Amino acid sequence: MAFTLKNLPYRTDKPRTKGLTLALDKGYSVRQAEDLVESSSNYIDVVKLGWGTSYVTQNLEEKIAVYQNADIPVYFGGTLFEAYLLRDQLDAYVNLMERYNISHVEVSNGTIWLSDDRKQAIIKELSKDFTVYSEVGSKNPNEIIPPYKWVKVINEELNAGAEKVICEARESGTVGVFRPNGEVRSGLIEEITDQISQDKLIFEAPQKEQQVWFIRKFGSNVNLGNIVPADVIAVETLRLGLRGDTLLDFYSLDDDEDLNQVIKDSNTISNKE
Repeated sequence: MAFTLKNLPYRTDKPRTKGLTLALDKGYSVRQAEDLVESSSNYIDVVKLGWGTSYVTQNLEEKIAVYQNADIPVYFGGTLFEAYLLRDQLDAYVNLMERYNISHVEVSNGTIWLSDDRKQAIIKELSKDFTVYSEVGSKNPNEIIPPYKWVKVINEELNAGAEKVICEARESGTVGVFRPNGEVRSGLIEEITDQISQDKLIFEAPQKEQQVWFIRKFGSNVNLGNIVPADVIAVETLRLGLRGDTLLDFYSLDDDEDLNQVIKDSNTISNKE
């Protein structure tokens, strides 16, 4: 940090097991990846090369090396996994990951049909050699999965060997754990986290309002995914209470009366404005 500020909320250090920020690379160039690493590597825990973008990305090997040299794991998007699986090329997909020294893999079925048993078998097999992030939830906004099914499937996939389970939202943040207007399905989140530790979950939250909701709900060290690279620094400030949206959520003084006075003063200023 360039300077110090007292009473900030505790943030886990890298390599983190909780408080992850998973950035979504939607086709960055090598130079853009270098700039991202220079400005934000301390706050990025994993990079996902979104959906099938890696197939058409120029200089893919060089870009992956930029992230890996900064100790940031990279993995291919779940849609690419589904594209290989759909063509009965899972072995080829494994070879592809080995070719690029990929340590993480996303096992998803957000678009294709894949039985629970088959998905769990794949997770179990891949977890022998890779860190598996499984994904639960449909990319179809009209498919509503009941909360008990979310809980059941998440537990089964964790037991099969998934390190974390990603709660689907797409890059738009309008499906899965969100309504089509981007609003959080708060009742669903409550039921899931009532039975499963939120440390085992990664909540895709591409929109600022969604990030604020999860940080206020679960604290600075909630796992967030599908973060736009340009927003990584902004998300970290939300986690630390250094943006207006969470400033008073994570502010602390030795005396509660002092805090109440700060809130009162801030409200007075807002009313004058």
